[in-house]
Amino acid sequence: MDRIKHIVLITSGQPTTNPRLVKEADSLVKAGYKVTVIYQYLSKWATDKDKALLENSEWRAVESGGNPTTTKRLYHITRLIHKFAYLFAKKVSLRSGIAELAIGRCYFSLLKSAISIKADLYIAHNLAALPIAVKAAKRNKAKVGFDAEDFHRYELSNLLTDFDVRLKTYIEDKYIPQVNYLTSSSPEISKKYTQIFRKEVPVILNVFPKTDQSALTNSERPLKLFWFSQTIGPNRGIETIIEALNLFHFPFELHLLGNEQPGFLASCYTKAIFSHSQIYIHKPIVQSDISHFSSNFDIGLATETGFSINNELALSNKIFTYIQSGLAIIASDTVAQEYLLNEHPNIGLLFRKKNVISLLKAFEKYHDNRILLNKHKTNSFELGQQALNWNVEQQKFLSIIKLTLKD
Repeated sequence: MDRIKHIVLITSGQPTTNPRLVKEADSLVKAGYKVTVIYQYLSKWATDKDKALLENSEWRAVESGGNPTTTKRLYHITRLIHKFAYLFAKKVSLRSGIAELAIGRCYFSLLKSAISIKADLYIAHNLAALPIAVKAAKRNKAKVGFDAEDFHRYELSNLLTDFDVRLKTYIEDKYIPQVNYLTSSSPEISKKYTQIFRKEVPVILNVFPKTDQSALTNSERPLKLFWFSQTIGPNRGIETIIEALNLFHFPFELHLLGNEQPGFLASCYTKAIFSHSQIYIHKPIVQSDISHFSSNFDIGLATETGFSINNELALSNKIFTYIQSGLAIIASDTVAQEYLLNEHPNIGLLFRKKNVISLLKAFEKYHDNRILLNKHKTNSFELGQQALNWNVEQQKFLSIIKLTLKD
């Protein structure tokens, strides 16, 4: 009888904040692998949500690096080490292991945990986890993979002189050539990594499992608009949404889900006077519940601003959540979103990013043409059920894993 292969997934976040990791871990368990997830503390909100998630998971989860509730001393030590390393890397040098300490809070703790768990394959699920996965795989003579959900070196800035760009470029250039496989979350990100590293980069889209709900078709009510992310803050297009709705002369509901950065929405409201309309703020919920929650609305807003190269190239999980929930899409014309909507033009509308009037016209078009709105909602739902879902994408992922472990 063949030995069950053991796969370790590593993240410098928490399971709740990394739904892509959770999907992969669930799929691997169902495919017959033994799975361990190594993670670090990020927030109390995520810890509260993790409890239910981990109780119902068939994979093992290991927290490393301490937390401010039960292992305060270790948590604060890792914070001090990270802070010192970050400043040293920024002012002096990235070399001699400083970059690895600077890019994540729990480098030593995560590495110790990863090395102690002997596995056949280590998968890094964000850039801070990449050096750890590579080193653990070398120590235990195993394979290593990296899932690039973003084009990391240009996540926050496009300037080569920016420290975040220099740090992430250093880590990518040092460790990506050592992985056995590399995947990404969008065709455009795959193209960039292929150009840089001269290796095949399969695309695993940020989609979710099929749902059993039905698309909504009620067109008699005010438009119900929905936007979500972990954080309600700048550089996400919310300012443009508020400005456009201030010019929209019809009743509407705007629903925002996420943790608001203090004072952000108040600054957006300074010039906004809404009549016969309401804005609702919802606290974050686990990803498995978002699809059902989203189905209460008419339009999903994917208002990326293109503030960085990565923001232009990424396909976020929100746009695929909208699709699977049966929402019509209003998306900004970033490179990746324009490509997706051109491939599937019957599910939504594009607007010029950060352009208030262009977004306003999209709102007005759906308000005036409820037949089109309902058609796009139905088409969106059907596309999510038939093609853009994890039931399809996980087969690509599992094929990559099988091939990697076979070599």
